[in-house]
Amino acid sequence: MSRARQPPLVTGISPNEGISWTKVTIRGENLGTGPTDLIGLTICGHNCLLTAEWMSASKIVCRVGQAKNDKGDIIVTTKSGGKGTSTVSFKLLKPEKIGILDQSAVWVDEMNYYDMRTDRNKGIPPLSLRPANPLGIEIDKGRFPQKDLESLFPGMSADFTSENFSAAWYLIENHSTTSFDQLKTAVVNLKKQANKKNEGSLAYVKGGLSTFFEAQDALSAIHQKLEADGTEKVEGSMTQKLENVLNRASNTADTLFQEVLGRKDKADSTRNALNVLQRFKFLFNLPLNIERNIQKGDYDVVINDYEKAKSLFGKTEVQVFKKYYAEVETRIEALRELLLDKLLETPSTLHDQKRYIRYLSDLHAPGDPAWQCIGAQHQWILQLMHNCKESYVKEQKGKNTFLFYLYMYICNALLHSPMLDLDSDVRPSPIGHLSQTASLKRGSSFQSGRDDAWRYKAPQQVVFVEKLTKLVVSQLPNFWKLWVSYVNGSLFSETAEKSGQMERSKKNARQRQNDFKKMIQEVMHSLVKLIRGALLPFSLREGELRQYGGWEMKSELSGQWLTHVIQTVRLSSESLTALEIPNDMLQIIQDLILDLRVRCIIVTLQHTAEDIKRLAEKEDWVVDNEGLTSLPSQFEQCIIHSLQSLKTVLDCKPGEASVFQQQKTQEDVCQLSIGIMQGFIDCLEQLSTKPDGDIDTSHLSVDVSSPDLFGSIHEESSLSSEQRLLIALSNCRYLERHTFLNIAEHFEKHGFQGVDKITQVSMESLKELDQRLFEMYIEFKADPIVGSLEPGIYAGYFDWKDCLVPTGVRNYLKEALVNIIAVHAEVFTISKDLVPRVMSRVVEAVSEELSRLMQCVSSFSKNGALQAKLEICALRDTVAIYLTPESKSSFKQALEALPQLSSGTDRKLLEELLNKFKSSMHLQLTCFQASSSAMMKT
Repeated sequence: MSRARQPPLVTGISPNEGISWTKVTIRGENLGTGPTDLIGLTICGHNCLLTAEWMSASKIVCRVGQAKNDKGDIIVTTKSGGKGTSTVSFKLLKPEKIGILDQSAVWVDEMNYYDMRTDRNKGIPPLSLRPANPLGIEIDKGRFPQKDLESLFPGMSADFTSENFSAAWYLIENHSTTSFDQLKTAVVNLKKQANKKNEGSLAYVKGGLSTFFEAQDALSAIHQKLEADGTEKVEGSMTQKLENVLNRASNTADTLFQEVLGRKDKADSTRNALNVLQRFKFLFNLPLNIERNIQKGDYDVVINDYEKAKSLFGKTEVQVFKKYYAEVETRIEALRELLLDKLLETPSTLHDQKRYIRYLSDLHAPGDPAWQCIGAQHQWILQLMHNCKESYVKEQKGKNTFLFYLYMYICNALLHSPMLDLDSDVRPSPIGHLSQTASLKRGSSFQSGRDDAWRYKAPQQVVFVEKLTKLVVSQLPNFWKLWVSYVNGSLFSETAEKSGQMERSKKNARQRQNDFKKMIQEVMHSLVKLIRGALLPFSLREGELRQYGGWEMKSELSGQWLTHVIQTVRLSSESLTALEIPNDMLQIIQDLILDLRVRCIIVTLQHTAEDIKRLAEKEDWVVDNEGLTSLPSQFEQCIIHSLQSLKTVLDCKPGEASVFQQQKTQEDVCQLSIGIMQGFIDCLEQLSTKPDGDIDTSHLSVDVSSPDLFGSIHEESSLSSEQRLLIALSNCRYLERHTFLNIAEHFEKHGFQGVDKITQVSMESLKELDQRLFEMYIEFKADPIVGSLEPGIYAGYFDWKDCLVPTGVRNYLKEALVNIIAVHAEVFTISKDLVPRVMSRVVEAVSEELSRLMQCVSSFSKNGALQAKLEICALRDTVAIYLTPESKSSFKQALEALPQLSSGTDRKLLEELLNKFKSSMHLQLTCFQASSSAMMKT
């Protein structure tokens, strides 16, 4: 037995602090034997098992989840070591608020930046230009608390783009340690930035100075010429000419530059369009990019692009943008449908289901995809279970004809095989068959030589139950874990809106808790009813039998297969219990196990009773030195083996009830046990009373290893009915004193109820059989001896009134003694323990008959009385050790019917004749001289 592993110990974590979803590496000792051994991981009280990745027994990688505690231990729990401890702790930091001017190591959504003025998220135009450092000098963040600054400048802000901008707050926050010279440099930088704006407008003026001066010179010359002429006519004509020149110049310029200006306008519009396309190419290329990424399976990229496009162009009023954004929404809707189809597609792994649910949640899919997935998985599991049943039922019906002929062929081949034990039982049974050895002794080990021909294929029902339970155990854990993730909101733990999604998930789970409970109960009921339909069809109603049954029950499964099924269902129940499914949902499985256990016991006992009845065919009539055959031992070992095969069925696993808790079960088992005992008693009676011609004794032999035996039971090859009666009496005697008591102990050891009743009824029936067999044997043996007394006494016209002086015991008495000796020899050869009982009863019959004959004599002569007393005393003294109160009374009555001997001569003659008789028949009478330890029993 392997030593239990030490509990996990965490000795290091890197890094030892960080914000939520920080990836950490945990190091320590005894952190599990594999990924399946890791059953718990908490950091600061938050369950991090879903993100945990087991690397080795000393290393685990995971992400820190959201926790309520700022600092806490790292607790690892494994199946092999249990709940562990930690020598280090992890500090959970709050995430820093990142402004638009702050540097960050991660990408920050520009359209959803954090505005410190309002302490909330705020959207800003993506193309707005905001200088990161307006002063143009190095920024040195101070250590002043934010709350203190807010109290010093109430209603103000350090954001230079704010209407309530406070320069003092900005300088304290960003330049608290800046030197005065650097601040001077900052002032110069600000002036330069202001001058740049003015220089921009002056540049346009500087570029046109030459043209301006030329026009000025031309106007001055015209004005001087007008003054020199001094006439209005010249002034008017010159003015008119000037206007005409200007008009012609303007028209000529328009004609010359019209095409150029048109091309310029077209180029400007094209350039502007290209600039727009370049600046907003993300939106214009997004529909095509979405299709490409969907084909590649990069759904995360699609979701990120969609969120960005939605924040930028979701509320745009530009028609072009609205048109392209509508195309994006069309493709996103198709993606939602695709992901929902993949989510509801079966079979699917738990990882894929969670991934698709998160995608649909990020895409704001309508409805509740998680609950839809749970419902689809529930229906799929039910469909798998019923499909499994239908496939095996069809297979059974389709193969029955083929299997029948195959079975007959195999049996025929086995029957002609020299290796086959003809006494073995081909049908699978919990006790197998008894090996037919010539010298099976009482107490020898029970040999199970079952033929393995039936093992080539297990029954369809057994294979179906294994497949069904395996299917449920493989599918239900993911179904249950999906529900648990739905309840605790971990399905949405990695989404952008995780807090809101988790709260909505928990709310929906609370509302649908009863619905999910009904789903689990439906799966459990289907599992149990399908198994009942295959193994216990009588336990279903007629409507349920049509739905869950359909099996061809030609013969009921043996106890061995039922035991195998019980073990399979037990393992399934343990696997489901490990998921922490409430016990009330699994109680129906415990009820099924109880019914299977009860049925297994009943079937096993019924098959045992059938095997006991066939023990008569296996009686070899080989007698040991105690007068017993192998039959009692075979019977006892048959019962013991049957009870041992039920040990796992009778033992109660955690959560199981005793099979004997119901009164009906106790009564049924008690009656079956009594039937088994009675069956063996009937078997003994059948063997002992069967006519000689019906007993096959060609294989009989005698154990001659004991010096107490004279040799063979009979020189011929067959046993007489009297010998069979004696063997049966010897077996009955042993059954009463040993076997039945041993079996009662085994019944009590295995928790059987009503053992006293079983023993009492069996003993009474056994004693009745014993008495019947004994009376039959006495009738066979005593009647001939008793019947020969009267003819022998009066042979040769003997008359008690007129007879000669006695010279010894007459031959009729010697013949009777020889017959008694023959009975003694026969009984002693079988079982010397039966000798006192048989001989006492024979002596009683002889003494009773002799007393009757003496009392029927009307009168005795002196010689007749002496002769009668000699023969009575000779018989009494010879069988003295077998005298009972009844036989003593009979001898006394016989002697009282005789006249008393008056003379001493007669008494002396009587004594001499008795001694002479004993001396002459000393050899024959040796059998009546038993040791003092031989007690007379009736």
